[in-house]
Amino acid sequence: MRILITGAAGFLGSHLCRRLLSEDHEIIGMDNFVTGKPDNLVELSGHKNFSFYKHDVSNYIFVPGNIDGVLHFASPASPNPESPTGYFNLPIQTMKAGALGTHNTLGIAKDQHAKFLLASTSEIYGDPQVHPQTEDYAGYVDPVGKRAVYDEAKRFAESLTMAYYRTHEVDTRIVRIFNTYGPNMDLEDGRALPNFLKQALLGQPLTVYGEGNQTRSFCFVDDLIDGIVRLLYSDEHMPVNIGNPDEMTVLEFAETINRIVGSSAGVTFLPNQRSVRDPQKRQPDITRARTILGWEPKISLEEGIQKTIPYFKKKLNIE
Repeated sequence: MRILITGAAGFLGSHLCRRLLSEDHEIIGMDNFVTGKPDNLVELSGHKNFSFYKHDVSNYIFVPGNIDGVLHFASPASPNPESPTGYFNLPIQTMKAGALGTHNTLGIAKDQHAKFLLASTSEIYGDPQVHPQTEDYAGYVDPVGKRAVYDEAKRFAESLTMAYYRTHEVDTRIVRIFNTYGPNMDLEDGRALPNFLKQALLGQPLTVYGEGNQTRSFCFVDDLIDGIVRLLYSDEHMPVNIGNPDEMTVLEFAETINRIVGSSAGVTFLPNQRSVRDPQKRQPDITRARTILGWEPKISLEEGIQKTIPYFKKKLNIE
């Protein structure tokens, strides 16, 4: 297939480009580098089946030639309030990527009779009152809170995608992505794993908010990409959770990172970030992915962390 991937220079987009190129597809990458990193695409720049457009998906998109697939991954995604590329500091751009960007990319899929896959997120469940989260759970969200620019952008994107499927019969798919980690991720992402791994490698105490009773589950990027590709190749049109259901508390996770890295700096506790409605529980129910896609994660947390450490050391200039 000839596939357009928006957000191609991002963490997930760059891995998706590599995976689909390895399967002999022709890939057209698109990114405006507001949050994506050119370094993530350096090794692809000379590939015979890869081309790239620097472009903001919020504006009209034109790509010459036929398109067989459109994968919309363009959006700020970092929940770090201190990051200039996090969605707290890019609120309008985030909502444009979810609204206008989704509209523009769906338009291409409609015009070209192409497959369409939307990268959605576990954040559409908000601070969930149902645990674990299944795809039929409508969520518990705050539409005017600080996180809403990301949460509601993705919820709107899902609604628009289903509208195009039901009204125009566009061949759509929706993946709801849970916490993912691995090489190419932003060290200033603001999520638990990059924070903890960076601090541990630097010999610093790991920062835990509240008592660390919040729960998270962590999926290695190779597993996640495999699930996304299986969804692309499937005939499923309803949302599918892709993530690792192995849940642990944030404190347990911090202790695990210290053990794997060999850091004795321990943890330090700070007041919980409830002002931004930090979700207290996060665990995917992946029954649908197992049943429809035959997918489940295979890489253990320890193995995934070991695969990620060299990238972090390189970025931190640690020998």
